[in-house]
Amino acid sequence: MSGSERVVLVVDGNSLVHRAFHSQARTGFRSGEGRPRWAVRGLLSQLVVAVDRVDPDAVVVGFDDPAVSLRRQRWPSYKAHRGDKLPALVEQLATAVDVVRELGVSVVVPPGLEADDVLASVAGQAPRAGASTVVVTSDRDAFGLIDAHTRVLRVINGGVEASPMLTPERLVLLLGVRPEQYPDFAALRGDPSDNLPGVRGIGPRTAARLLAAVGSAQAAFADLEAGGCRVTEAVGPAAAARLADPAARQAWELNRAVMAMRTDVPVDLDTGRLPLPTAVVRAAFLTHELHWTTATALRVLAHDESVTPRPPITPLEVGWPPTRSPRRYPRLPAKPVSNQLSLF
Repeated sequence: MSGSERVVLVVDGNSLVHRAFHSQARTGFRSGEGRPRWAVRGLLSQLVVAVDRVDPDAVVVGFDDPAVSLRRQRWPSYKAHRGDKLPALVEQLATAVDVVRELGVSVVVPPGLEADDVLASVAGQAPRAGASTVVVTSDRDAFGLIDAHTRVLRVINGGVEASPMLTPERLVLLLGVRPEQYPDFAALRGDPSDNLPGVRGIGPRTAARLLAAVGSAQAAFADLEAGGCRVTEAVGPAAAARLADPAARQAWELNRAVMAMRTDVPVDLDTGRLPLPTAVVRAAFLTHELHWTTATALRVLAHDESVTPRPPITPLEVGWPPTRSPRRYPRLPAKPVSNQLSLF
């Protein structure tokens, strides 16, 4: 990436709201009217950290269409194992769209599509506008977007600040596949979180060895049709036999189709430019009682350094969660998120 080109930060809003909903449930933060707002609060906090870390020229936040899913209509099994979202999460996802839009950054909710499609569209369109992209998400599917113009800040345990920034070289070191190979890697491995089983008996290590040896899944299936010498040499006869099963190719083709991200979502890269209005930023963060984050938010979002940062507040100094009335801070159990926190 050239140091002179614009940088667009594109954020998976659904991903960050979901994570904050579970990780911040213990605070039970609510608005003055008693409405749940802890996940919105978490999104605002993480957005500030991401902007501070990346120093972008513009910010785009994508959200899933909450009403219609074209993928589920075409493939009913997609995410079919997931139960209905809790009402408090549904409300905060809708509120987050309004809060972030009022903040002044670009918010995109593509009809029938998902935040992933917004990420892919920004990554695909930014180079034509002379810009590079940093994608912020906890979703591994974004690894396939990494290239010379796109990095992925994969949100894991510890939040944005503690998360790795992935480049093509780092992805190879971590997974053994290049970004352009990642869609095949993911389709072979499958994604249980989306109810997409992979090829039976082909885990991530075997998939990486296969792709390193033959380049692509398409080349692997072609080799198997010709006798399978290269595939057998790469992964052994047992794995080669599993891949030769017609069901293996069917699973791979289905997963590739379902996992494919759209790149044609209309995104105006000239909106959401920083700095944002000082008064708007201050109001948004103080409304959500992010007092200790407001100075940083003003600095990174509004480019206003006139506010003196408050000293760090630690749990030992004020206690955590802060003392509030039971109506505003009910004690809520936090949902375990261990299955969401690993890098891979």
